Amino acid sequence: MADIKTREDIQLLVDTFYKQILQDDQIGHFFTEVVKLDFDRHMPVMYDFWETTLLGNIKYKGNPMLKHIALNE
Repeated sequence: MADIKTREDIQLLVDTFYKQILQDDQIGHFFTEVVKLDFDRHMPVMYDFWETTLLGNIKYKGNPMLKHIALNE
């Protein structure tokens, strides 16, 4: 596996992760039935988050913990 160096690398990683997770019998339904993610809106946010985290290119300016805490309520 090559190192993650570009946004395209991040997109491949994130897309592959979600493709696998959505097919998982134990947790896939959290994304499709419980949270009902709007993937057209969610995926660019995920790309931005990981680009900021892994590459240091400031794209994401939110607070992921607050988003996930709100989901729990």
